[in-house]
Amino acid sequence: MYNVSTKDIKLLVVDIDGTIAGHSNTISEPVKQALIAAQARGIQVAIATGRMYRSALRFHQEIGSTLPLMAYQGAWIQDPTTQKIHRHLVLSKELAHQLLDYFEQPQLRRLLSIHFYINDQLYVREITKETEIYAQRSSIVPIPVGDLRQVLTNEPTKILALCDDTNFISEVLGNLRRQYTPAELYLTTSVATFLEATNPYVNKGTAVRYLAEELLGLKIANVMAIGDNFNDLEMLEYAGIGIAMGNAPEGVQAIAQWVAPSIDSDGVAVAIEKFLLQ
Repeated sequence: MYNVSTKDIKLLVVDIDGTIAGHSNTISEPVKQALIAAQARGIQVAIATGRMYRSALRFHQEIGSTLPLMAYQGAWIQDPTTQKIHRHLVLSKELAHQLLDYFEQPQLRRLLSIHFYINDQLYVREITKETEIYAQRSSIVPIPVGDLRQVLTNEPTKILALCDDTNFISEVLGNLRRQYTPAELYLTTSVATFLEATNPYVNKGTAVRYLAEELLGLKIANVMAIGDNFNDLEMLEYAGIGIAMGNAPEGVQAIAQWVAPSIDSDGVAVAIEKFLLQ
């Protein structure tokens, strides 16, 4: 069933939301202990997340990871120990302006909350209900600036459009994918209500490859990855063993080599036990 021996795994990469942290926004004790046990076996553990670097840091520290942290879908890779930024890929100001023009069309503006991430700070036009919920979960204080064009003196790491209507997000994503090729813009959803746009070279797959091959000198066969959403696809496809959570959409489960139980059943702990601790 697996073309990779589990004995070869030297790096485990996990997503945060929907994978190691559920609605509670915390890591359950069984999952935390499994991640610590894997590291005790000599398997290094890293995080790859769509979250801001600052927002992901507490999870990285909690699981005792010693590796660089892959934030913003891998656009920002930083070592928390040395503070060294290994990679930071940004969106051009021109593309950021284009996306803002698109999102601020009258029929879209009233339905979308737009987030600009610049130098690990979150800038918004105004504090909406969606932004408040997001800020609370990510423990980040958003900076309202009115016209977001004011902050485009610097290139954004990521642009996020939020809306409670998942069908509307799907529609906007489809429209943008018709306007921009993958060579121009990486577009994904990390949860069904979040549309994310980054530099075209950014995705968790290229980030994990960079960490594994460039920084750690490992091969694909040495990597296992666990994720739960469409922004995890490239990472799961790259890894020698790619595992989807039971709460992942069907399209994500379909490309995985194994589907773990859901986040509520501590799926990551079950996967680690099955593949790495036997």
